[in-house]
Amino acid sequence: MHLDHNHTHDGPPAVSADAHRPDGRRRALRIGLGGPVGSGKTATVAALCKALRDELSLAVVTNDIYTREDAEFLLREAVLPPERITAVETGACPHTAIRDDISANLEAVEDLEDEIGPLDLILVESGGDNLTATFSKGLVDAQIFVIDVAGGDDIPRKGGPGVTTADLLVVNKTDLAPHVGSDLGRMAADAKAQRAELPVVFQSLRAEGGVKDVAEWVRGQLAAWVA
Repeated sequence: MHLDHNHTHDGPPAVSADAHRPDGRRRALRIGLGGPVGSGKTATVAALCKALRDELSLAVVTNDIYTREDAEFLLREAVLPPERITAVETGACPHTAIRDDISANLEAVEDLEDEIGPLDLILVESGGDNLTATFSKGLVDAQIFVIDVAGGDDIPRKGGPGVTTADLLVVNKTDLAPHVGSDLGRMAADAKAQRAELPVVFQSLRAEGGVKDVAEWVRGQLAAWVA
């Protein structure tokens, strides 16, 4: 099931799953991060954790097919206490565990809330996938899709559900554009054509500001969630 978009960027996320826990408390906002292999999803998750950990209670679920490499990276970087990072080994194509059979991810999310809650935010990082990757809205409330300039400046024009329907599109590694021949202006125009009013952020995690714009978007989603 794909995310629908019957909400505006400034409005509350569209939610199909119950927004409350069995005890009546509001559950954490769940934001999924998808995108191709090497686009910078894990680095973006790490940067978001560092930017938000002093103001929010958050946790992370990572997905890899046969390893826990992404979770181990986050643990090495000490972006959160170890008990706030958990991994799902999908054993199949990454989109299967975030869209088709979400049971393992849903269990991981719920276990985190049971064990260390209450939480404000849970980030669910998909394994590396292609431009068709989307999250079930029974798993996440909003989706970020990450692409990078090294993948080619024609990626926004190619579209695909990840690019066209994600609540936020992140064009990552903009510092590499001069070195790989990518035209950021062209990417911005193509993204606008594909996404209409849905937001797009261009970022380099090596530059001053780094993940600032994405973190601000997450804050906006959370503010709408708890309003």
